Amino acid sequence: MTGVEIAVGCLFAWAVRKARLVAGRADAEVDCALNTGMDYLHNLVSGALGQDSALQRLAEEASAGQTEPSARTRQRLELALEDARERDPGFAEALERAVARVQAVSEPTSGSQVLTGSTFSGPTAVQVGDHNRQDNTFGA
Repeated sequence: MTGVEIAVGCLFAWAVRKARLVAGRADAEVDCALNTGMDYLHNLVSGALGQDSALQRLAEEASAGQTEPSARTRQRLELALEDARERDPGFAEALERAVARVQAVSEPTSGSQVLTGSTFSGPTAVQVGDHNRQDNTFGA
């Protein structure tokens, strides 16, 4: 899958989540990191595409209860994103980073955990465990 295809899937998931929140059916246990990443991705794409009809149609399909966007909506949004990437290299880079961020949060790790993208001021403690052992790392 390309970054654009993944972005479309994430955007649809974002729209479904928003529709569920409005309808009052959201899970009580929502992954905050995933929500933050998907919100960022949606805001990034919305800023680049504006009122693009493909993005609006995606939201309509999610609100209607579809579990996936229609093939036509997916194709239209992929083309709009590819066009935006070609016209704006800064957007292309930001889109790739946003997709990677959502993927990193949504994909299970293979036994290792990595803390990235964080800035700490002063002494910092990071605790990582696998239910059998726990490693404590202290640093400045």
